[in-house]
Amino acid sequence: MSAESPVNYTYMGRNMSDLSVNDDSSAFSDCNSDRSGEFPTASSESRRLLIACASENSEDLIVQLVSDLQSCSINEQKQAAMEIRLLAKNKPENRLKIARAGAVKPLIALISSTDPQLQEYGVTAILNLSLCDENKELITSSGAIRPLVRALRTGTPTTKENAACALLRLSQVEEYKAAIGRSGAIPHLVNLLETGSLRGKKDAATALYSLCSVKENKVRAVQAGIMRPLVELMADFISNMVDKAAFVMNELVRLPEARDAVVEEGGIPVLVEIVEVGSSRQKEIAVGIILKVCEESVVFRAMVAREGAIPPLVALSQSGTKRTKEKAEALLELLRQPRSAS
Repeated sequence: MSAESPVNYTYMGRNMSDLSVNDDSSAFSDCNSDRSGEFPTASSESRRLLIACASENSEDLIVQLVSDLQSCSINEQKQAAMEIRLLAKNKPENRLKIARAGAVKPLIALISSTDPQLQEYGVTAILNLSLCDENKELITSSGAIRPLVRALRTGTPTTKENAACALLRLSQVEEYKAAIGRSGAIPHLVNLLETGSLRGKKDAATALYSLCSVKENKVRAVQAGIMRPLVELMADFISNMVDKAAFVMNELVRLPEARDAVVEEGGIPVLVEIVEVGSSRQKEIAVGIILKVCEESVVFRAMVAREGAIPPLVALSQSGTKRTKEKAEALLELLRQPRSAS
């Protein structure tokens, strides 16, 4: 195919070359700091933390908390991890201070704890520290990836969601994407995409989108059965996941095995329905996916035509955006080509 002109839509620094829909809303919302409850009690520790959050001088408290992370008392560890999590969440400048004070390695150790709450606090604190770009290399070189992947598999629902967000943040450094994939994250993210809460599904989709810019992770995702949950989410218009799932699918269908999986999981009727009734952006990306699926397969073209795709494609070729018209016209030309007797 000929090179396509640049477009305006970007996400996490990546240019979405298949889209040009001018829509101010992003298909993805970034995984930001944790959304857990704060200050559950009116304890002296909570009051101390409130004062520290408002203060310009939190270094002394941070040093003490890092020491407490390595305490023999699990309750002291929990309290320290919770306070570090909240300090990093509420004051961005604390993230670098906490990392420089030596918190990263003891927090990573907590991620492997058998205590669910301690593991959750450790994961969430690492997530909040990872929001600072300067901390990502330290977190990764300190061995955080594999414990985060284990937490993604074994943790509480909140732990899994925050582990997915932390892996997303680390994956924003290009050279870490392959390492995250090799550590086994992809199947667990696919499982979260299929079985998680709405927030979990969104976090998993965002992380998978980032990781699947690497070919070997695309292969892992397809092998892990990602197409089934993607097709199911795209078929559910009230889930608010159509765009996210479609962007991930669009990233994957560059692989022949991914195109086969789309068809095997019943994706063609869903994609044609999106072309008929989806939003402007959804229609454009659905046409792009169908075009990739059909380019090298006469059989798939026949399936698309039988699903009634031609009338809505004709309508799009006349009234869609410039790039939607181009994609619709290219797809119509494919569908109208003579088919073999088979």
